[in-house]
Amino acid sequence: MNLNQITVPSIDVDAAIPFYIKLGLKLIVHSPPKYARFECPDGSSTFSIHKVDALPSGEGVYVYFECDNLDEHVENLLQNGIVFDSLPTDQTWLWREIKG
Repeated sequence: MNLNQITVPSIDVDAAIPFYIKLGLKLIVHSPPKYARFECPDGSSTFSIHKVDALPSGEGVYVYFECDNLDEHVENLLQNGIVFDSLPTDQTWLWREIKG
């Protein structure tokens, strides 16, 4: 089984597109103002955002992107204006991750 796509809500799809492009995703579908779909740089999965009037309340959605050389990738993203809640950290569950 292959993960085809994950779709998350956004109140402003057009404003969100540059963020995901900076992360390294390739925009493959742009249907303003309601939908955008991106191709992940590795594998065959895609990621999309769709317009909603209000974001869901509560815990929400968690999406984890994985990459090689996390520290180097984060440094490049920082130089491109991406702000993170934390820098790369070794977690007790044996992952090195950032929160953003």
